[in-house]
Amino acid sequence: MGMAGVYPGWGQIVTIAIMAIALGMDAFSLGVGIGMKGIRLLHVLQLSLLIAFFHVLMPLLGLFTGSYVGHLLGQVTTYAAGGLLILLGGHMVWNTFRKEKSTSRPMDHRTFWGMLLISLSVSIDSFSVGVSLGMFVDSIILTVLAFGACGGFMAITGLLLGRRVSRGLGDYGEALGGAILLGFGLLFIF
Repeated sequence: MGMAGVYPGWGQIVTIAIMAIALGMDAFSLGVGIGMKGIRLLHVLQLSLLIAFFHVLMPLLGLFTGSYVGHLLGQVTTYAAGGLLILLGGHMVWNTFRKEKSTSRPMDHRTFWGMLLISLSVSIDSFSVGVSLGMFVDSIILTVLAFGACGGFMAITGLLLGRRVSRGLGDYGEALGGAILLGFGLLFIF
């Protein structure tokens, strides 16, 4: 690993920061929703730490997968990375505005298994982004730490804010994050 692995270019740092924020929007919007239902401060901390952990683990797995695929496919990987981000961003935006919402019983965020499943569900899209980034990113450590810090910080912010605000805010955070990922996907391709 040369100097590029330790000190990536400013363009990559800005891209990673924006993507980390975009992926954190999911955790933020979920946090607002859960926070509005009522949540103890201990559960806020526990859930935020689990989300931060999965926001490190999932993109790390994705980065290794993307790096491997990048070596196999060569130049095609830029288009594949862009396509993945477009699909993921479009899906996030579509989920925000679709009419039929899930009528199943909500997950109990106070239990360990509930927190684990909630954390995994908001972090699973980080795997796809990790695959895309693994095809061109220089610094894996910087990337996963940025994703984890942003995911945890936005989760705790959403949970605490959700305790204090109205219901309308949460859904639009996911749409904004999806639009950002969609935009980066288009930039990769064009």
